Amino acid sequence: MNQQRREYIRGLCMMDDLLMSVVLQNKKCAELVLRIILEDPGLEVQEVRTQETVSSLYGRAIRMDVKAIASDKRLCNIEVQRDDAGAVPKRARYNGSLLDANTALPGDAYGKLPEQYVILITANDVLKGGLPIYHIERVILETGERFGDGSHIIYVNGKNRDNTPLGRLMQDFWCKNPKDMHYSELAAESWRLKETEEGALQMKSIADQIFVKGREEGREEGRKEGNISTLYELYKDGILSLENILPKVNMSESDFVKKAEEIANSH
Repeated sequence: MNQQRREYIRGLCMMDDLLMSVVLQNKKCAELVLRIILEDPGLEVQEVRTQETVSSLYGRAIRMDVKAIASDKRLCNIEVQRDDAGAVPKRARYNGSLLDANTALPGDAYGKLPEQYVILITANDVLKGGLPIYHIERVILETGERFGDGSHIIYVNGKNRDNTPLGRLMQDFWCKNPKDMHYSELAAESWRLKETEEGALQMKSIADQIFVKGREEGREEGRKEGNISTLYELYKDGILSLENILPKVNMSESDFVKKAEEIANSH
């Protein structure tokens, strides 16, 4: 591992999705984070997957930072977001929908869907309520009672670094030096990844996977854009009608024309 790459790794903190996702490959670290955020000291993690691409049959695939399955089958998606634009409410909604779509098996009763938590740890107070954590639940407006569909969204405000378990966790998420971290599990794993050859190679492996997946996703996006451009040209030449085209791209007329013009203007 060359010195430049090692210094880059040492400069990362857990608010960087690369380091966070590798640290949380360690089940004990994932357990610690989920126990604090969910306020469940008995939670146990059965399985952790990081940087996993979750596909949609018709829509956009996403790459999840961390997907953890608890021993009681609760399904948790943890994302870190430095950019407010990446933490909009509909992002949480979409992540949750893909978790469900990739969990339910044909023939399964709906009651078999597990409890699901989409957790966004944000650099800023995205919801602007001045709170350290926000719990979003579906409720019946007329009664105020919870709907009880097993879907939960949690925003963790990374700006909150007070002297509470959650505040100390956020301090650790921003900490670059493992020696300054509060939680020994996170400190030990961060140190291993930053200071040992084995850890540095593990970091490189995950970084390479992210790069390859990103390149593949870029090629797929390019294919989609090429398809739209081709169809638009056929439409302008009078060869295909919008009636033929729109079902193929699953877009409205205005969205199709707008996207085609954006693609044309970008080249």
